[in-house]
Amino acid sequence: MTQNRASSKKDLEHLIQTIEKKYVPDKRVELFFIEAIESKKGMHLKGETTSKLAYKELIAEAKKIFPLIEDEVRILPDEVIGTNQWGVIYNSVANLRSKTSHSSELASQLLLGMPVKILDKSEDWFRIQAPEGYIGWISGSVQLFKHKELKAYLAKPKVIVTSQYANSYSKADTHSQSISDIVIGNILTLDDEEDDFYKVTYPNDRVAFIEKQNAQEFNKWLSEIKFTRQSIVNKAKQLMGVPYLWGGSSSKGLDCSGFTKIVCWLHGIIIPRDASQQALCGVEIDNMGDFDNVQKGDLVFFGEKTSKENPKEKVVHVGIYIGNKQFIHANDYIHISSFNPKDKLFDEFNTNRYLRTMRYIGSEGTKGITPIVEHPFYSKD
Repeated sequence: MTQNRASSKKDLEHLIQTIEKKYVPDKRVELFFIEAIESKKGMHLKGETTSKLAYKELIAEAKKIFPLIEDEVRILPDEVIGTNQWGVIYNSVANLRSKTSHSSELASQLLLGMPVKILDKSEDWFRIQAPEGYIGWISGSVQLFKHKELKAYLAKPKVIVTSQYANSYSKADTHSQSISDIVIGNILTLDDEEDDFYKVTYPNDRVAFIEKQNAQEFNKWLSEIKFTRQSIVNKAKQLMGVPYLWGGSSSKGLDCSGFTKIVCWLHGIIIPRDASQQALCGVEIDNMGDFDNVQKGDLVFFGEKTSKENPKEKVVHVGIYIGNKQFIHANDYIHISSFNPKDKLFDEFNTNRYLRTMRYIGSEGTKGITPIVEHPFYSKD
């Protein structure tokens, strides 16, 4: 490689980094994996991205450096997926993995009835994007739809599971064959009613019956649920004792941000997946730790503050304030802790790493705090 060509390749690599930083600052919700490769035929741009804006600017600027550069960048989703670019989760809980392996990190979980965007495919794995934007790989658990098919599915009447755990059955009889487990927050199509049961259909066309005491008609539930301080506390306490699970965001297991996420979901609100993302939403109420203005239902965040040794703040934990300097969070299991040294529930470790309190109530519809009815994934139009 000549000196000029080597210099030009460095310029190209710098360009790729600049474009990535500009358009894809968070790879949890947007993809940008592109590299410059040199071969005997010349210079190539190879990789994949979900950002059309990043791709467009990268190609235009790259051609100023290498006019004959070969474009081998995939803009996802592409022809690998075809027209089935949407899906709906059909298992009670679906595991979202960081890689195409069941032994890879559990990145998050998705609930039955959740619509997802299909981005890519590798053998029997699909790379999907969840409603809150999180991207990962899933094997099974998702029924594929074309766009029109998804809209038709979303237009059908639904029920939402309101009990923490339950089962569906082959008949309107709890002694009949179980079809599957169901958990709080699951959504199924409502077909009919029979005695004390709802007749429902799964996204993959399984038909079942669920007890009315374990579910509610979705539109009625959505109209009645109120995103209030006490309701947030009540829903949080309903999950008391659920064990901690890294990547968990269902009543089968929860991590700290999965806990706050599902509590908001049970109020018809979609928020970001991780604590560091959630900390950027809502209105800041406190960052001193006096809690004078903090109210029930506010989110409290923990981590490492900026310092000479740590120039960038690191948010690593989140909980929900429940009053009297107490908060509920996922740490070993869902339980209540306190900021007050005189309280028998005092949590010295988390008190010492407290960062700030953010208020979501009153910020519905702002960035990162999206009502289901306003979310494009749930649009029936």
